[in-house]
Amino acid sequence: MTESILMTISLTIIFVLAGLAIGSFLNVCIDRLPARKSLISPPSHCDSCQKTLSARDNIPLVSYLWLRGRCRYCGARIPRRVIIVEGLTGLIFFLASLRYVLATPPDYFAFSLTAFWSCIFIVVIFIDLEHKLILNKITYPAAVVALILLGIDSVFPGAGILGNLKLVPQPSILSGLIAAAICFVFFFIVFLINPRGLGMGDIKLVTLIGLATGLPLALVALFIGIIIGGVAAIFLLALRKKGRKDVMPYGVFLGIGPIVALLWGSYIIDWYRAVFKI
Repeated sequence: MTESILMTISLTIIFVLAGLAIGSFLNVCIDRLPARKSLISPPSHCDSCQKTLSARDNIPLVSYLWLRGRCRYCGARIPRRVIIVEGLTGLIFFLASLRYVLATPPDYFAFSLTAFWSCIFIVVIFIDLEHKLILNKITYPAAVVALILLGIDSVFPGAGILGNLKLVPQPSILSGLIAAAICFVFFFIVFLINPRGLGMGDIKLVTLIGLATGLPLALVALFIGIIIGGVAAIFLLALRKKGRKDVMPYGVFLGIGPIVALLWGSYIIDWYRAVFKI
């Protein structure tokens, strides 16, 4: 019993540390992709003084807190987003490990997919929040990866790579393609009705969400994103932070939906079926 508890604690710590480290890299993506800069070169540096950061300056969470959110060399303020992204990624890895790895039996494929897609959508969320952009250089390669994963699961259905996430009996590639088509058509119609409310980047994003999650999780993801976006819009309008004609970074809310769906979508569906006796 003691060994089992120690193993559980050890695995949890490992996953959280991995999430924090990956979150640090996601910050690099968020900073550099919109500026069309390399993710590899130059090394991490202060944008104000251009000083290359040492290893002790790049410890996730710890460095930011120790330096009180300022550059060690010039004192310039470090964006608060840095610690938010690191902490959020670590939290998602922790929740995904509880959901899939520490379950009985453990499902490492489901954990890996949840972690991977969560990282993709975190980058999308924060770039859209800061720049009001959903980049093709993210959605297009991610869509290719999603199609490859769907194809693998279709060829090797016994492997169960996506089965636990899809929650459907038909081939996963069919599930993903149908979900992508539904998401694309629905949001394209909304775009035609109200072009100011959505952009083509949002349409590409929801299509990616359909490919990544399949049915019925894509519907859960969209429902969550639409509800959160609607509540946020009402809240901002009530506080007069936004006007009726102001553009909302809708990708921020749409990106939250698949993360929640991948973590707890099956529970949400079970709850819905129990409430409405479906």
